[in-house]
Amino acid sequence: MVNYYKYLPVSKEDESWGLSVLNTGCTHIEATNIYPFKSHPAHHNFNWNSWRILQEYQIIYITNGKGVFESENFKQTVVNAGTVIVLFPNERHRYKPDSQTGWDEYWVGVRGNVIDNLLDSGYLKRENPCLYIGFNEDVFNIYNCIIEKTKLERPGYQPLISGAVLHLLGTCHATIKQNATENKEEEIIINKARLLFRSNINNPYSPEKAAEELNVGYSWFRKLFKNYTGLSPGQYYLQLKIEKAKELLSNTDAPIKEISFDLNFDSNFYFSKIFKEKTGIKPTDYRKGSKNIL
Repeated sequence: MVNYYKYLPVSKEDESWGLSVLNTGCTHIEATNIYPFKSHPAHHNFNWNSWRILQEYQIIYITNGKGVFESENFKQTVVNAGTVIVLFPNERHRYKPDSQTGWDEYWVGVRGNVIDNLLDSGYLKRENPCLYIGFNEDVFNIYNCIIEKTKLERPGYQPLISGAVLHLLGTCHATIKQNATENKEEEIIINKARLLFRSNINNPYSPEKAAEELNVGYSWFRKLFKNYTGLSPGQYYLQLKIEKAKELLSNTDAPIKEISFDLNFDSNFYFSKIFKEKTGIKPTDYRKGSKNIL
């Protein structure tokens, strides 16, 4: 690894994109090195005893060695290689490599309403800043891509690398979700459930019925399904019905009442109410809009 870091200018145009990259770099810390290097700007430097508060988010990937991390909302813990550490703005934190091993770190600092929204929606949590993803080649390559783009600072590079940061966070999130469902038997159950829901989209059916056919308890099935897909089985099944309704509204002249009946909604009124809740518009308006596009 060649040590590199860069602090980047951000224009008003860059900020309007919704996510701006403020700095990035990679550092190899030997076991006996002082940490962090004193050449960083004063507002980014710190030592273990003084802690630090930043006005930005940082996403740090430890790819080798180990160390410790602590923040206001997270007790001191050992950080092993393969861990992503998320730093939050206006929060005291401190971290350092182990004096016996050192570590290799990649990082990127960002701010903007896009990442604020990820915090507000619970994708990022101050109470869970250390995310173990193992050695992930995709994440590693994204960091290197960001670093390479900052070396030249070619026109338009800021939105490009900010998009890469979002890809980075999405890859971490997906990796953690997939690692949580590595049990092949559980994965088979989820895939069978998805097939059952799709196969019964026009039939009287329910998540409880799916659990019964899969020979599993409903409470366990609901928890597993939501952990795997992000949706409860009932919401997943309902979303399939809404997507099918969109298709029928766009591609057929079937009356809305008939579509409601075919998809086994309790009533035309209930169908219209749910459709608007999920899409933001009434079925009649959706049909008009799709016809105009065509």
